[in-house]
Amino acid sequence: MPDPEIRLRKMLEALRENKYRITPQRLAILSVLAESKGHPSVEAVYERVKRDFPTTSLATIYKNVSVLKDLGQVLELGFSDDSNRYDGNKPYDHPHVVCTACRKILDPDISALADMTEELTRQTGFSIVRHRLDFFGICPDCQAGQ
Repeated sequence: MPDPEIRLRKMLEALRENKYRITPQRLAILSVLAESKGHPSVEAVYERVKRDFPTTSLATIYKNVSVLKDLGQVLELGFSDDSNRYDGNKPYDHPHVVCTACRKILDPDISALADMTEELTRQTGFSIVRHRLDFFGICPDCQAGQ
C-alpha cells in the first residue's frame, strides 16, 4: 500500500493546482481516503468525517469524492448493486479481490497483468486505455465463520 502521507500530499497538490480551497472538512475527506485500506463507500467516508465535523453533509462528501475522481486522485469501483467504493491509495487501474459475503476488497499484486494487456492488444488490435479486473469469492475470515 502506498504511503498515506504521500497520497495525501498528491491529492492536496492536485486540488491546489486546480484552484480548489483546502477546507478542514476537505482535508478530513482526503485523509480518510489516503489512509483507507478497505476501499470505502461515500457513506463510510461520511461516517468517519462526521465524527470530527458533525455538520458535514453526505452531499459534501459526494461532491468532494466526485472532484477527486475527476482529478484522477481516486478510483471508483462501481458494482451492480449500486454500492460504489473508492480507492484513494491506488487511483489507477489495478485488479481487486472482492468477498461476496462481507464485501471486503483487497488489491492483489498480479505481475502478469501487463503481459495480459499486451496479449489482448496483439490479439484484438485494440489500444487498451483502461481495464478493470475483479475476482469474486469468499475471504478467509468469512470461510472460517461458515
